[in-house]
Amino acid sequence: MENTEQVPTSSPQAPAPQEDFPVTLTPKAVEMVKITRDQEGIDPSHGLRVAVRGGGCSGFEYALDYENEARETDWVYEQSGLTVYVDAVSARYLQGTSIDYVLGMAGAGFKFNNPKAAGTCGCGSSFTV
Repeated sequence: MENTEQVPTSSPQAPAPQEDFPVTLTPKAVEMVKITRDQEGIDPSHGLRVAVRGGGCSGFEYALDYENEARETDWVYEQSGLTVYVDAVSARYLQGTSIDYVLGMAGAGFKFNNPKAAGTCGCGSSFTV
Protein backbone atom coordinates (compact mmCIF):
# COMPACT_ATOMS: atom_id res chain seq x y z
CA MET A 1 0.00 0.00 0.00
CA GLU A 2 1.39 3.40 -1.01
CA ASN A 3 1.74 6.12 1.61
CA THR A 4 -0.23 9.18 0.42
CA GLU A 5 0.46 11.37 3.44
CA GLN A 6 1.89 14.75 2.47
CA VAL A 7 5.17 15.67 4.11
CA PRO A 8 5.46 19.36 5.03
CA THR A 9 8.24 21.25 3.31
CA SER A 10 10.57 23.66 5.02
CA SER A 11 9.00 26.61 3.19
CA PRO A 12 7.32 29.05 5.58
CA GLN A 13 4.41 29.31 3.12
CA ALA A 14 3.72 25.57 3.22
CA PRO A 15 0.31 24.67 4.64
CA ALA A 16 0.55 23.51 8.23
CA PRO A 17 -1.84 22.52 10.98
CA GLN A 18 -3.06 25.60 12.86
CA GLU A 19 -1.09 24.72 15.98
CA ASP A 20 2.08 25.02 13.88
CA PHE A 21 1.32 28.60 12.82
CA PRO A 22 3.56 31.13 14.55
CA VAL A 23 0.58 33.23 15.70
CA THR A 24 -3.09 32.52 16.24
CA LEU A 25 -5.83 35.05 16.87
CA THR A 26 -8.88 34.57 19.03
CA PRO A 27 -12.24 35.07 17.32
CA LYS A 28 -12.59 38.43 19.14
CA ALA A 29 -9.18 39.58 17.86
CA VAL A 30 -10.08 38.61 14.27
CA GLU A 31 -13.38 40.47 14.61
CA MET A 32 -11.66 43.62 15.91
CA VAL A 33 -9.02 43.54 13.16
CA LYS A 34 -11.80 43.40 10.56
CA ILE A 35 -13.84 46.16 12.26
CA THR A 36 -10.78 48.43 12.52
CA ARG A 37 -9.86 47.74 8.89
CA ASP A 38 -13.37 48.73 7.81
CA GLN A 39 -13.39 51.85 10.01
CA GLU A 40 -10.08 52.98 8.52
CA GLY A 41 -11.38 52.47 4.97
CA ILE A 42 -8.82 49.78 4.16
CA ASP A 43 -9.79 47.34 1.41
CA PRO A 44 -11.13 44.02 2.79
CA SER A 45 -8.51 42.15 0.73
CA HIS A 46 -5.84 43.37 3.16
CA GLY A 47 -4.80 40.97 5.87
CA LEU A 48 -2.90 41.44 9.11
CA ARG A 49 0.89 41.57 9.32
CA VAL A 50 2.20 40.52 12.74
CA ALA A 51 5.85 41.32 13.40
CA VAL A 52 8.49 41.79 16.06
CA ARG A 53 10.77 44.82 15.96
CA GLY A 54 13.63 45.95 18.10
CA GLY A 55 12.60 48.61 20.59
CA GLY A 56 10.27 49.20 23.49
CA CYS A 57 11.36 49.26 27.09
CA SER A 58 12.06 45.50 27.17
CA GLY A 59 14.06 45.11 23.94
CA PHE A 60 11.45 43.93 21.43
CA GLU A 61 8.01 45.23 20.55
CA TYR A 62 5.04 43.78 18.73
CA ALA A 63 3.83 45.39 15.52
CA LEU A 64 0.48 45.01 13.78
CA ASP A 65 -0.27 46.46 10.37
CA TYR A 66 -2.44 45.84 7.35
CA GLU A 67 -0.87 44.12 4.35
CA ASN A 68 -2.05 42.90 0.97
CA GLU A 69 1.09 41.22 -0.39
CA ALA A 70 3.29 38.50 0.97
CA ARG A 71 7.04 38.85 1.14
CA GLU A 72 9.26 36.04 -0.06
CA THR A 73 9.86 34.38 3.33
CA ASP A 74 6.48 35.09 4.93
CA TRP A 75 4.25 32.61 6.62
CA VAL A 76 0.87 33.29 4.98
CA TYR A 77 -2.27 31.62 6.26
CA GLU A 78 -5.95 32.23 6.72
CA GLN A 79 -7.70 32.45 10.05
CA SER A 80 -11.48 32.95 10.21
CA GLY A 81 -11.48 34.71 6.84
CA LEU A 82 -8.49 36.93 7.71
CA THR A 83 -5.15 36.51 5.95
CA VAL A 84 -2.23 36.60 8.40
CA TYR A 85 1.33 37.47 7.35
CA VAL A 86 4.34 36.76 9.59
CA ASP A 87 7.91 37.22 8.37
CA ALA A 88 10.33 34.36 9.05
CA VAL A 89 12.47 36.28 11.57
CA SER A 90 9.44 37.39 13.60
CA ALA A 91 8.03 33.86 13.46
CA ARG A 92 10.98 32.62 15.54
CA TYR A 93 10.09 35.04 18.35
CA LEU A 94 6.33 34.56 18.01
CA GLN A 95 6.00 30.76 17.69
CA GLY A 96 3.08 29.67 19.87
CA THR A 97 1.77 33.21 20.45
CA SER A 98 -1.94 33.88 20.64
CA ILE A 99 -3.41 37.34 20.22
CA ASP A 100 -6.62 38.31 21.96
CA TYR A 101 -8.60 41.52 22.14
CA VAL A 102 -9.41 42.49 25.70
CA LEU A 103 -11.51 45.14 27.41
CA GLY A 104 -10.53 46.22 30.88
CA MET A 105 -10.35 49.04 33.38
CA ALA A 106 -7.21 50.38 31.69
CA GLY A 107 -8.82 50.38 28.24
CA ALA A 108 -9.08 48.04 25.32
CA GLY A 109 -6.50 46.55 23.00
CA PHE A 110 -4.72 43.54 21.62
CA LYS A 111 -3.04 41.27 24.16
CA PHE A 112 -0.14 39.03 23.12
CA ASN A 113 0.26 35.75 25.00
CA ASN A 114 3.79 34.79 23.96
CA PRO A 115 5.30 31.67 25.56
CA LYS A 116 8.78 32.74 24.38
CA ALA A 117 8.66 36.04 26.29
CA ALA A 118 10.87 35.84 29.37
CA GLY A 119 9.59 39.21 30.57
CA THR A 120 7.30 42.04 29.53
CA CYS A 121 6.96 45.71 30.29
CA GLY A 122 4.07 47.13 32.28
CA CYS A 123 2.10 48.15 29.20
CA GLY A 124 2.46 44.69 27.59
CA SER A 125 3.57 46.02 24.21
CA SER A 126 7.23 45.06 24.55
CA PHE A 127 9.01 41.93 25.71
CA THR A 128 12.36 40.24 26.23
CA VAL A 129 13.43 36.69 25.37
